[in-house]
Amino acid sequence: MANPTWSDLIKSPALMLGFGFGSGLAPKAPGTFGTLFGTLLFIPIILWSPLLAWALFIIALLAGSWICGRAAELSGEHDHGGIVWDEFVGVWLVLLLLPTDAWQGEHQAWWWLAAFALFRLFDILKPWPIGWVDQRVSGGFGIMLDDVLAALFALMGIWVFYISVSF
Repeated sequence: MANPTWSDLIKSPALMLGFGFGSGLAPKAPGTFGTLFGTLLFIPIILWSPLLAWALFIIALLAGSWICGRAAELSGEHDHGGIVWDEFVGVWLVLLLLPTDAWQGEHQAWWWLAAFALFRLFDILKPWPIGWVDQRVSGGFGIMLDDVLAALFALMGIWVFYISVSF
């Protein structure tokens, strides 16, 4: 099963989660669609309850290696492009660690857009060590790890910009 269908996702919780509730089934740029869906899903949760958002993130992170590994196994392809649970976790980490100003005032959407765009940039370009990890760390842990690193790179970019304009 190289390309799962919606009916495959319905039959398998691991595929449903791994393929981001169907967002990873997008025929083009599934990682971008998964990141977008993950962002739109998570922002209201953070705004409603940051504590719940952190709990959901931690659970998603801890379960992520199993979810991604099992989805890869079921799809028959290591790190199938449609497996986007790792994108969910990556962008959620960026959103959770944005400057406090990102959640207040008139510029919220710009911070959220920066989180989305920078995470996708680093996830696509995979500068060292992200690319090295992507090529050498296998299994569900490897699928997750490169996206967590991309999130950390995105956060560094956001925080360098934030600090530079704050002074």
